Amino acid sequence: MDSARFSRLLEISGPVSRETFDRLVAFEGIFRRWSRRINLAAPSTLNDLWERHILDSAQLLRLAPDALKWLDVGSGGGFPGAVMAILLAEKPGAEVHLVESNRKKAAFLVSALNEVGVAPRVHARRIEDTYDAIGAPDIVTARALAPLPLLIELTEPWLTQGARALFHKGRDYRREVEESGNTWRFDLVEHEDKVDAAAIILEVSNPLRR
Repeated sequence: MDSARFSRLLEISGPVSRETFDRLVAFEGIFRRWSRRINLAAPSTLNDLWERHILDSAQLLRLAPDALKWLDVGSGGGFPGAVMAILLAEKPGAEVHLVESNRKKAAFLVSALNEVGVAPRVHARRIEDTYDAIGAPDIVTARALAPLPLLIELTEPWLTQGARALFHKGRDYRREVEESGNTWRFDLVEHEDKVDAAAIILEVSNPLRR
């Protein structure tokens, strides 16, 4: 079972160590334990936690393998931010910041990452309150946080400094892209979601307000 899951992780994310895989497995167990006490994810998705949340997050590594500084906004239960923190824990110079205003969820992120041996950089603040606290990242991520027009609004201070955004989106993403065009001009690349055939990952950069 473990070998099959490890092979699938390598297929999705690219090269990672066995220790990194073990940390992800440990994180999965911690997540399930905490989920009994606080709402970290929809209960209906917990049976498929590894594929639906962990691997779905891990695929971002393949899209930006050389990026060192990552920022995840609205991190919630840690997808994709905590997964990226684990994947990049062994990479020299890498750092991953997680922004989560819900203090119970932020406490989970700190505890879970500490438990798997990853130094957490968790900001228990609103996104708007972290612009000065977090320097220019290479990549900004968000998953199941807000419609695309609002995501661009929230992350614009970092994107205008040269960051690229990788946003998980569902089947209605074209409508969100169209609505975003009413307010913003931006560069867009659509990446196939390797885990969910009905989803997509939008790469957004260089936003300019119309």
